[in-house]
Amino acid sequence: MPLQNRVTPFSRIEAVPERGLFMGNRGRLHDDHRRLVSTWCRSRAWLICALGFRGRQRTVMAPRAYTKLFFLDEAVALAAGHRPCAECRRPAFRAFVTTWAGATGHPPRATALDAALHRDRVARLAGQALRLRAGSLPFGAFFVLAEGDGTPWVALGGTAAAWSHGGYARLMVLPDALEMDVLTPGATLVALRAGYRPILHPSAAKLQTRA
Repeated sequence: MPLQNRVTPFSRIEAVPERGLFMGNRGRLHDDHRRLVSTWCRSRAWLICALGFRGRQRTVMAPRAYTKLFFLDEAVALAAGHRPCAECRRPAFRAFVTTWAGATGHPPRATALDAALHRDRVARLAGQALRLRAGSLPFGAFFVLAEGDGTPWVALGGTAAAWSHGGYARLMVLPDALEMDVLTPGATLVALRAGYRPILHPSAAKLQTRA
């Protein structure tokens, strides 16, 4: 039976067989019986990690260890409120934090970035949705249509792909005036608009190629 450690663009944590391209960490969320007891912890450093790093052996949901989470791709992890790990994904972290800092005027430090992302996560928890038009949405941002069925979509520059745990399955054209509720945090949107390019699951490129 799959463990409850697969993350959606809504930041929910579900139990499904698919693992995805990235691992993540937001602290210890499980008990000694490998059951999820929380989706939130005191740590403000919500990380996007590589599946493997320097041959380290990582036991999933080990007692008294942080909960290893999994994401379809980096865009999903960013939408869920995470950012690249400064150790196992050092180049991605440096690119993300410097892009964000250059666009905001904040110092390019993890503590400043984590504080901004934490504010965005608290706002989402309070039900404060960010509504935008498609024309202002950067590549790699996640959203749900304001008048849609709740499906999360990732923006691909003029088009968008529908997410599932197993990959992207549908493509649609995005008219600039289309209204949507954005899932990706505001701080992350800043970095995406300033040029940070998240890694997407190969199924997104396949959809675009077929189109």
